[in-house]
Amino acid sequence: MPVTLDLTGKVALITGGSRGIGAATVRLFAQAGASVAFNYQKAKAEADKLAQECGPNHCAAIQAELSDSASGEKLVAAAVERFGQVDCLVVNHGIWPANDAPIDQMTEAQWRRTMAINLDSVFSLIKHGVAQMKRQPLTNGARGHIVIISSTAGQRGEALHADYAASKGAVISMVKGLSTELAPYGIYVNCVAPGWVATDMAAPALSDPAIRDRVLKTIPLGRVGKPEEIAAAILFLCTPHAGFVTGEIMNVNGGAVLVG
Repeated sequence: MPVTLDLTGKVALITGGSRGIGAATVRLFAQAGASVAFNYQKAKAEADKLAQECGPNHCAAIQAELSDSASGEKLVAAAVERFGQVDCLVVNHGIWPANDAPIDQMTEAQWRRTMAINLDSVFSLIKHGVAQMKRQPLTNGARGHIVIISSTAGQRGEALHADYAASKGAVISMVKGLSTELAPYGIYVNCVAPGWVATDMAAPALSDPAIRDRVLKTIPLGRVGKPEEIAAAILFLCTPHAGFVTGEIMNVNGGAVLVG
Protein backbone atom coordinates (compact mmCIF):
# COMPACT_ATOMS: atom_id res chain seq x y z
CA MET A 1 0.00 0.00 0.00
CA PRO A 2 1.51 3.37 -0.98
CA VAL A 3 2.46 5.83 1.74
CA THR A 4 0.83 9.22 1.24
CA LEU A 5 0.82 12.56 3.02
CA ASP A 6 -2.93 12.96 3.00
CA LEU A 7 -4.91 15.87 4.47
CA THR A 8 -8.30 15.06 2.99
CA GLY A 9 -11.04 16.67 5.06
CA LYS A 10 -8.65 19.05 6.82
CA VAL A 11 -8.57 22.85 6.61
CA ALA A 12 -5.32 24.80 6.46
CA LEU A 13 -4.77 28.51 7.01
CA ILE A 14 -1.49 29.62 5.45
CA THR A 15 -0.15 33.15 5.76
CA GLY A 16 1.92 34.87 3.11
CA GLY A 17 0.44 32.47 0.60
CA SER A 18 0.51 34.44 -2.63
CA ARG A 19 4.15 33.78 -3.53
CA GLY A 20 7.39 32.06 -2.58
CA ILE A 21 7.33 29.46 0.17
CA GLY A 22 3.71 30.34 0.97
CA ALA A 23 2.44 29.72 -2.55
CA ALA A 24 4.34 26.44 -2.78
CA THR A 25 2.75 25.39 0.52
CA VAL A 26 -0.74 26.34 -0.64
CA ARG A 27 -0.29 24.20 -3.77
CA LEU A 28 1.08 21.22 -1.87
CA PHE A 29 -1.62 21.27 0.82
CA ALA A 30 -4.30 21.49 -1.87
CA GLN A 31 -2.71 18.55 -3.70
CA ALA A 32 -2.78 16.63 -0.41
CA GLY A 33 -6.56 17.10 -0.25
CA ALA A 34 -6.88 19.98 2.23
CA SER A 35 -9.13 22.97 1.87
CA VAL A 36 -6.84 25.99 2.04
CA ALA A 37 -7.38 29.60 3.07
CA PHE A 38 -4.42 31.91 2.60
CA ASN A 39 -3.81 35.60 2.95
CA TYR A 40 -2.19 38.12 0.69
CA GLN A 41 -1.38 41.75 1.34
CA LYS A 42 -1.21 43.50 -2.05
CA ALA A 43 -0.70 40.78 -4.68
CA LYS A 44 -4.40 40.27 -5.46
CA ALA A 45 -3.89 39.13 -9.03
CA GLU A 46 -1.33 36.51 -8.03
CA ALA A 47 -3.47 35.35 -5.11
CA ASP A 48 -6.64 35.02 -7.22
CA LYS A 49 -4.71 33.10 -9.88
CA LEU A 50 -3.37 30.69 -7.27
CA ALA A 51 -6.83 30.13 -5.78
CA GLN A 52 -8.22 29.34 -9.22
CA GLU A 53 -5.33 26.99 -9.94
CA CYS A 54 -5.94 25.06 -6.72
CA GLY A 55 -9.72 25.01 -7.16
CA PRO A 56 -11.95 27.83 -5.88
CA ASN A 57 -14.23 25.40 -4.05
CA HIS A 58 -11.33 24.31 -1.87
CA CYS A 59 -9.00 27.31 -1.91
CA ALA A 60 -9.71 30.89 -0.84
CA ALA A 61 -7.52 33.99 -1.03
CA ILE A 62 -8.18 36.51 1.75
CA GLN A 63 -6.77 40.04 1.83
CA ALA A 64 -5.21 40.70 5.22
CA GLU A 65 -2.34 42.93 6.29
CA LEU A 66 -0.64 41.16 9.17
CA SER A 67 1.18 44.00 10.85
CA ASP A 68 0.19 44.17 14.51
CA SER A 69 -0.99 42.22 17.53
CA ALA A 70 -4.66 42.48 16.55
CA SER A 71 -4.49 41.52 12.89
CA GLY A 72 -4.78 37.75 13.22
CA GLU A 73 -8.28 37.54 14.68
CA LYS A 74 -10.10 38.60 11.50
CA LEU A 75 -8.06 36.26 9.31
CA VAL A 76 -8.76 33.23 11.51
CA ALA A 77 -12.45 34.18 11.60
CA ALA A 78 -12.54 34.52 7.81
CA ALA A 79 -11.01 31.07 7.35
CA VAL A 80 -13.52 29.53 9.76
CA GLU A 81 -16.40 31.32 8.02
CA ARG A 82 -15.26 29.96 4.66
CA PHE A 83 -14.39 26.37 5.60
CA GLY A 84 -15.81 25.79 9.11
CA GLN A 85 -12.61 25.05 11.05
CA VAL A 86 -8.82 25.39 11.13
CA ASP A 87 -6.84 22.16 11.47
CA CYS A 88 -3.46 23.43 10.28
CA LEU A 89 -2.08 26.92 10.85
CA VAL A 90 1.06 27.70 8.87
CA VAL A 91 2.58 31.02 9.95
CA ASN A 92 4.79 31.85 7.00
CA HIS A 93 4.57 35.61 6.46
CA GLY A 94 7.38 37.96 7.41
CA ILE A 95 9.85 40.55 6.20
CA TRP A 96 13.63 40.60 5.86
CA PRO A 97 14.89 44.17 5.33
CA ALA A 98 17.42 43.61 2.56
CA ASN A 99 19.71 46.54 3.27
CA ASP A 100 22.48 45.94 5.79
CA ALA A 101 21.86 47.94 8.98
CA PRO A 102 24.60 48.12 11.63
CA ILE A 103 22.94 48.19 15.03
CA ASP A 104 24.15 51.71 15.79
CA GLN A 105 22.56 52.92 12.55
CA MET A 106 19.35 50.87 12.56
CA THR A 107 16.32 53.10 12.94
CA GLU A 108 13.75 52.49 15.62
CA ALA A 109 11.13 52.54 12.85
CA GLN A 110 12.79 49.57 11.13
CA TRP A 111 13.06 47.66 14.40
CA ARG A 112 9.42 48.30 15.29
CA ARG A 113 8.15 47.35 11.83
CA THR A 114 10.09 44.09 11.76
CA MET A 115 8.83 43.13 15.20
CA ALA A 116 5.26 44.12 14.38
CA ILE A 117 5.12 41.89 11.30
CA ASN A 118 7.44 39.05 12.30
CA LEU A 119 6.39 38.71 15.94
CA ASP A 120 3.35 40.73 17.05
CA SER A 121 1.11 39.44 14.27
CA VAL A 122 2.41 35.90 14.88
CA PHE A 123 1.21 36.17 18.48
CA SER A 124 -2.21 37.29 17.27
CA LEU A 125 -2.57 34.48 14.75
CA ILE A 126 -1.55 31.81 17.24
CA LYS A 127 -3.74 33.23 20.00
CA HIS A 128 -6.87 33.09 17.87
CA GLY A 129 -5.87 29.96 15.97
CA VAL A 130 -5.40 28.05 19.23
CA ALA A 131 -8.73 29.31 20.58
CA GLN A 132 -10.41 27.90 17.47
CA MET A 133 -8.56 24.59 17.67
CA LYS A 134 -9.51 24.12 21.33
CA ARG A 135 -13.17 24.29 20.27
CA GLN A 136 -12.70 21.49 17.77
CA PRO A 137 -13.09 17.78 18.56
CA LEU A 138 -10.11 15.57 19.24
CA THR A 139 -9.61 13.38 16.16
CA ASN A 140 -7.01 10.61 16.19
CA GLY A 141 -5.26 12.33 19.07
CA ALA A 142 -5.07 15.76 17.45
CA ARG A 143 -7.05 18.99 17.44
CA GLY A 144 -4.65 20.93 15.27
CA HIS A 145 -1.16 21.52 13.96
CA ILE A 146 0.74 24.81 14.04
CA VAL A 147 3.91 25.27 11.99
CA ILE A 148 5.81 28.54 12.28
CA ILE A 149 8.49 29.47 9.77
CA SER A 150 11.70 30.68 11.40
CA SER A 151 15.18 30.85 9.87
CA THR A 152 18.79 29.90 10.33
CA ALA A 153 19.16 33.51 11.52
CA GLY A 154 16.92 32.72 14.47
CA GLN A 155 19.40 30.07 15.64
CA ARG A 156 22.82 31.62 15.02
CA GLY A 157 22.03 35.30 14.45
CA GLU A 158 22.71 37.39 11.39
CA ALA A 159 25.15 40.28 11.40
CA LEU A 160 23.68 43.58 10.16
CA HIS A 161 20.16 42.15 10.46
CA ALA A 162 19.68 42.09 14.23
CA ASP A 163 15.99 42.90 13.95
CA TYR A 164 15.25 39.93 11.71
CA ALA A 165 17.40 37.52 13.73
CA ALA A 166 15.80 38.62 17.00
CA SER A 167 12.27 38.12 15.65
CA LYS A 168 13.04 34.67 14.28
CA GLY A 169 14.81 33.63 17.48
CA ALA A 170 11.75 34.68 19.45
CA VAL A 171 9.59 32.51 17.21
CA ILE A 172 11.73 29.48 18.05
CA SER A 173 11.28 30.13 21.78
CA MET A 174 7.53 30.42 21.22
CA VAL A 175 7.49 27.02 19.51
CA LYS A 176 9.35 25.36 22.37
CA GLY A 177 7.10 26.84 25.05
CA LEU A 178 3.81 26.40 23.21
CA SER A 179 4.55 22.79 22.28
CA THR A 180 4.46 21.72 25.94
CA GLU A 181 1.64 24.11 26.83
CA LEU A 182 -0.64 22.83 24.09
CA ALA A 183 0.26 19.14 23.96
CA PRO A 184 -2.44 18.19 26.51
CA TYR A 185 -5.02 19.65 24.12
CA GLY A 186 -3.79 17.64 21.14
CA ILE A 187 -2.32 20.71 19.44
CA TYR A 188 1.09 20.18 17.87
CA VAL A 189 3.49 23.12 17.50
CA ASN A 190 6.60 22.87 15.34
CA CYS A 191 8.94 25.07 13.37
CA VAL A 192 10.60 24.87 9.96
CA ALA A 193 13.82 26.85 9.63
CA PRO A 194 14.84 27.57 6.04
CA GLY A 195 18.10 29.13 5.00
CA TRP A 196 18.53 30.81 1.63
CA VAL A 197 15.61 29.96 -0.67
CA ALA A 198 14.94 31.10 -4.22
CA THR A 199 12.07 33.52 -3.48
CA ASP A 200 11.18 37.09 -4.32
CA MET A 201 12.37 38.17 -0.87
CA ALA A 202 15.84 36.76 -1.47
CA ALA A 203 16.06 37.75 -5.14
CA PRO A 204 17.68 41.20 -4.68
CA ALA A 205 20.58 39.68 -2.74
CA LEU A 206 20.96 36.53 -4.82
CA SER A 207 20.95 38.49 -8.08
CA ASP A 208 24.22 40.13 -7.04
CA PRO A 209 26.99 37.73 -8.22
CA ALA A 210 29.32 38.62 -5.34
CA ILE A 211 26.64 38.09 -2.70
CA ARG A 212 25.42 34.90 -4.34
CA ASP A 213 28.94 33.48 -4.41
CA ARG A 214 29.40 34.32 -0.72
CA VAL A 215 26.03 32.74 0.13
CA LEU A 216 26.73 29.50 -1.72
CA LYS A 217 29.99 29.07 0.16
CA THR A 218 28.01 28.92 3.41
CA ILE A 219 25.73 26.08 2.23
CA PRO A 220 27.26 22.58 2.35
CA LEU A 221 24.91 21.32 -0.38
CA GLY A 222 26.17 24.12 -2.62
CA ARG A 223 22.86 25.63 -3.71
CA VAL A 224 19.91 27.61 -2.41
CA GLY A 225 16.68 25.84 -1.57
CA LYS A 226 13.50 25.60 -3.59
CA PRO A 227 10.17 26.78 -2.12
CA GLU A 228 8.72 23.32 -2.75
CA GLU A 229 11.39 21.76 -0.52
CA ILE A 230 10.32 23.93 2.39
CA ALA A 231 6.65 23.24 1.70
CA ALA A 232 7.23 19.48 1.85
CA ALA A 233 8.63 19.71 5.37
CA ILE A 234 5.68 21.85 6.47
CA LEU A 235 3.22 19.33 5.03
CA PHE A 236 4.90 16.41 6.78
CA LEU A 237 4.60 18.14 10.17
CA CYS A 238 0.83 18.49 9.67
CA THR A 239 0.19 14.81 8.95
CA PRO A 240 -0.16 11.73 11.17
CA HIS A 241 3.33 10.70 10.02
CA ALA A 242 4.59 13.37 12.45
CA GLY A 243 2.29 12.13 15.21
CA PHE A 244 5.08 11.98 17.80
CA VAL A 245 6.76 15.25 16.81
CA THR A 246 6.14 18.50 18.66
CA GLY A 247 8.43 21.32 19.74
CA GLU A 248 10.81 20.49 16.88
CA ILE A 249 12.94 22.96 14.90
CA MET A 250 13.24 21.29 11.51
CA ASN A 251 16.19 22.69 9.59
CA VAL A 252 15.67 22.74 5.83
CA ASN A 253 18.70 24.75 4.78
CA GLY A 254 21.20 22.48 3.09
CA GLY A 255 23.26 22.20 6.28
CA ALA A 256 23.95 25.94 6.42
CA VAL A 257 22.98 26.26 10.08
CA LEU A 258 25.89 23.98 10.99
CA VAL A 259 28.63 25.98 9.33
CA GLY A 260 27.39 29.53 8.72
